[in-house]
Amino acid sequence: QVEVVETGGGLVQPGGSLRLSCVASGSTSSINAMGWYRQAPGKQRELVGIITNSGDITYGDSVKGRFTISRDNAKMYLQMNNLKAEDTGVYSCGVLLRTTSVWGQGTQVTVSS
Repeated sequence: QVEVVETGGGLVQPGGSLRLSCVASGSTSSINAMGWYRQAPGKQRELVGIITNSGDITYGDSVKGRFTISRDNAKMYLQMNNLKAEDTGVYSCGVLLRTTSVWGQGTQVTVSS
């Protein structure tokens, strides 16, 4: 069993930066990949980025060049720079296991002046 907790959300001005953290605990040896997703009000959830155990990273088109994912075993980080209003949403950490996936409760990111 794996549990996932995200931290680091908040309110930031446009152009600012924010760093999110995701910590997985429990049977972390079964993790294949970890990823960040976000959902804005009235919109579908979209991929922010995903990192595999081998370190391969895939970013969503809307965050390329601004967001950076890093990972240390069962801890994953999302460094968000040059934030825009359209980055506002609930950011969730998803952990891909061998046969299923586990999600955290999400953390709110609001970009506003």
